[in-house]
Amino acid sequence: MEALAIFVVALLWDLILGEPPALVHPTVWFGRLIGLFDGIYRRRSPILDFLAGTVASLFVITFAFALSKLPELLPGWLGFALGVYLLKSSFAIKSLAQHVENTVRDDIEEQRKYVGWIVSRDVSKLDRAHLNSAAIESLAENITDSIVAPLFYYLLFGLPGALVYRAVNTMDAMIGYRDERHEYFGKFAARLDDVLNFIPARITVILFLPLSPKKVLEYWGKAKFKINADKPIAAMSAVLGVWLEKEGVYRFEGREPMLDDIKKALGVYWIVVGEWVLICLALLFVGVCPCLSL
Repeated sequence: MEALAIFVVALLWDLILGEPPALVHPTVWFGRLIGLFDGIYRRRSPILDFLAGTVASLFVITFAFALSKLPELLPGWLGFALGVYLLKSSFAIKSLAQHVENTVRDDIEEQRKYVGWIVSRDVSKLDRAHLNSAAIESLAENITDSIVAPLFYYLLFGLPGALVYRAVNTMDAMIGYRDERHEYFGKFAARLDDVLNFIPARITVILFLPLSPKKVLEYWGKAKFKINADKPIAAMSAVLGVWLEKEGVYRFEGREPMLDDIKKALGVYWIVVGEWVLICLALLFVGVCPCLSL
């Protein structure tokens, strides 16, 4: 029951208080650590860059694992409280919704600013429809990254699973790019993130099925552009009936996405997240959290 109690309190924290301050946020620590290695390492050759990136990534993963074990060293309620805090830092429900909600702006330049905060692509030349699409895509993709995956690994491996996943996903966001600087240095983190997200991305699609079973399955079959990221985006496109496109990468057909479709996407988001939370509660109630029973 401890795993369930930690999850319930962490969930309430998330929904009521949102994110901890950046100064004491473990996800921020993971990002700063890999950023430090990225900044001080001078690129040499593909092989050496890959090895250096792998060692740096393993260091951050080890740090995340060690951090996850700290609650076990503390007595009683202190260990419980730290466990709640660390689990909360691994997922983000309220803040993700808030960031996407901020993109609903009548002024296109204002919208461009807020969309630019949640996507990695250059938004400076995107028109209104593509800004709407980018906001909805980010919301859909992050259902996996920010909610389904960390809690999936919490179910499997407890706090170490959730924090190690968060460290890997953060490193992928920081260095998992195919540019000249990160092509080899970030490859280990990027490929490990692909592996860890493989099952959660497909769980996310399954959570969309009750909303439009036939169409979600149809669009799921069309999601062959990326290993994981396009799967929940395809499902969101199917449910909303709008096209979602990252130019030159993928496109799912539908009508043009309007500003109100971001609001509709947020409604879908809360349904899907609600389903996953209920599943997690049920599984934790029956004792699914192997590492805590070892």
